[in-house]
Order: sequence, then structure tokens, then C-alpha cells
Amino acid sequence: MPQSLKIISACLLGVRCAWDGEDKYKNDRAMRLAKRGVLIPVCPEQLGGLRTPRNKQEIRGGTGDDVLDGRSRVLTEKREDVTEEFVRGAAETLKIAQQFKIKEFIAKSKSPSCGCGQIYDGSFSGKLINGDGVTTAFLKRNGIKVIREENL
Repeated sequence: MPQSLKIISACLLGVRCAWDGEDKYKNDRAMRLAKRGVLIPVCPEQLGGLRTPRNKQEIRGGTGDDVLDGRSRVLTEKREDVTEEFVRGAAETLKIAQQFKIKEFIAKSKSPSCGCGQIYDGSFSGKLINGDGVTTAFLKRNGIKVIREENL
């Protein structure tokens, strides 16, 4: 039986879209799936209008759900507010999933956009908190199953 089509954080396939413009996140299991043609790479941050490379960003004062509910903001380490771009990128990612009738998203861990289960706390100190990034929270709210990269 053929595997169903999934969307995936593009950085997991070695696409140079991470905040620092590097491809250090390449995931071997994801690469094997990609060779079978079952993955569509997306970078919600780029889809939302952010350039690469860009300043490091974290959710300040909450999680992706808090951002979607207007209780938290996504800020760069220079305190630039990029919340609008993150929300726009989440919506564009959902559009892609809906166009292809995709029901699963493979997410990059700890990202303020794609993080699933844990994200950085907004202090830029490396401290993690429980919660999801903006895109992950948005996709979950819209019935998309999210798979952490570690669970591939």
C-alpha cells in the first residue's frame, strides 16, 4: 500500500531555510521518505514573508496557542515583532495541506514555528518549555496530525 503524502519542515530535508541559513537539520529518516516521493517540504517562516538568514526568533510569554489567541508574541533576539509573519506562514502551510488533502505534518523540534511538544521559552537562553510552535498549533486546530521529527 502506498504511503500517504505528508508535509514536512523543509529544514529536515537539508533545505537552507533555518534562521541562520544553514542546512544542519537534515534528518536521514526524512530523506528516505522524500526519496519515495511522499513529502512536500514547507518553511512556514519563509511562507510568512521572513527572509533567510534572519534573526533568531522565539515566542515570548507563551506558546503557539497563546500567539494564535493573541496572548503572546513572536520576537527576534533584537526584539523585532514577527508575529504577523508567523501567523501568515501557518495559514499558508495549512493551505498547502488542504490543497493536497494532506492530514500529517512532520515537524522540526523546538522551533517557534514548527516545534511540537517543546519550544524555547522566549528568553534566548536555551531553556525549553512544554508547548507547540505557531504552525504546529494552527495545524492541530485544523485537524492535521503533527509528528515530531524524533518519531519518524
